[in-house]
Amino acid sequence: MDQISDQVYDIAIIGGGINGCGIARDAAGRGLKVVLCEMDDLASGTSSWSTKLIHGGLRYLEYYEFRLVREALMEREVLWRIAPHIIHPLRLVLPHHAGLRPAWLLRLGLFLYDHLGGRKRLPPTRTIDLAKDPLGKPLAAGFKRGFEYSDCTVDDARLVILNARDAADHGAQILTRARAVRINRGNGAWDITVEDHVTPNPRSIRARTIVNAAGPWVNDVLSLSSIGGAKARVRLVQGSHIVVPKLYDHDRAYMFQNADGRIIFVIPYQQDFTLIGTTDRDYDGDPAAVSITQDEISYLCASASDYLAKPITPKQIVWSYAGVRPLYDDGASEAKAATRDYVFELDVDGGLPMLSIFGGKITTYRRLAEEALERLAPYLPQSTGRHPGWTAEQPLPGGDFDTAVLPAVINDLRANWPFLTPSHASRLATAYGTRAGALLDQAKTFTDLGQHFGATLTEAEIRFLIATEWAVTPDDILWRRSKLGLRLSALERKSLENWLATHGSRPSSSPKIGKTL
Repeated sequence: MDQISDQVYDIAIIGGGINGCGIARDAAGRGLKVVLCEMDDLASGTSSWSTKLIHGGLRYLEYYEFRLVREALMEREVLWRIAPHIIHPLRLVLPHHAGLRPAWLLRLGLFLYDHLGGRKRLPPTRTIDLAKDPLGKPLAAGFKRGFEYSDCTVDDARLVILNARDAADHGAQILTRARAVRINRGNGAWDITVEDHVTPNPRSIRARTIVNAAGPWVNDVLSLSSIGGAKARVRLVQGSHIVVPKLYDHDRAYMFQNADGRIIFVIPYQQDFTLIGTTDRDYDGDPAAVSITQDEISYLCASASDYLAKPITPKQIVWSYAGVRPLYDDGASEAKAATRDYVFELDVDGGLPMLSIFGGKITTYRRLAEEALERLAPYLPQSTGRHPGWTAEQPLPGGDFDTAVLPAVINDLRANWPFLTPSHASRLATAYGTRAGALLDQAKTFTDLGQHFGATLTEAEIRFLIATEWAVTPDDILWRRSKLGLRLSALERKSLENWLATHGSRPSSSPKIGKTL
């Protein structure tokens, strides 16, 4: 059996979603020795199948989740500040539907939403006359009054990858396609056996503590160890989304109430599309095999059509996706009412801690990471790096510019690489921020970027993703590190697949990046 290194890590994290990568970043920045194992690609599970929102969760107020909503609202502007290239302000329109929640209740909820979380830069709620305001144009004629409020939108998978990138920059070992298959206590440390897709022999990792951030597979990880099972229970809830061609020209999103008490969002997406979701249904089965059902497609189309002047039909769908949320099982009778809060379970039998995470939402991942390290602090060496709370102050890779300066970043790209079209420069800036310069490097012409695969995806970008962001497969590139899968033809996707088969290689556990803007 190969030893991954002779050292004993302070923390071994199992799971490369937003919680695992957020904890890895925070811990590595504090000077701790960190290794993270992910059985597939980073963000390949729950974290890439969200509604792409950084939000407080307006509807959670109905379930008296005031602590969760307040924490999430406080995090919106923190995350926007540290990742202004992939997180952007979003104004949402909530039409009043006669016969559902009364207008006064909506206004009260939005008043709390404006004031509960210390909003500073995002604009407040305003009332809209939908009969006169252009924001009422996509809606059916019966909607006369609405409210506009603030949240943020996010590239969820890139948020995960940038946390992993920063963790690696601070010394963490990030192992993708590396599945933990055995976990044993012994000789003063955990011994974790890892099998991956490349190395023929299992490898061993030794660590003082384990963080079980496996999401839907949290109980599977527990079953590998002597712990066996957890007192807390995970509730698997499926959420599905559809994407259709752009439904309207403005940049606002909509939140629609449904008669069953659920809500759905209709959100501008990737310039030319509209994202509609999500559903909430209990899921029983392999989380890796989840897929949208015909009932969910019908539900989303019907729910949106109840509000829109032009109905949505399944024939309009250009892409759909489904994911499983590993919620903490609080005994709620319906999936829509299950808490989105997170719960920790710490087992210290034999003096070797394993911290398992149940639940959580992408908006609160950074605070979850801080609290996880607080729980583990008695079992870890004294930090030699940054102080607790540092992740709220330091930008994620590529985000070292003010939130209002994104247009200047785009202009700088075009000034330094004048062959870039406005749309190409914008895409690179909103994916990589100031790191885009490392991708473009010494290129003088578009041809210098190598083979073109369509939709401005070039060989230079693919090499950059392999070298610095752990990309291996076409899906890693087209659906997690970008959403160019929406734009490439089948022939172009096949060309990428062939190129990777010939030129692709497994990235190192801590790839490095070159110059930035």
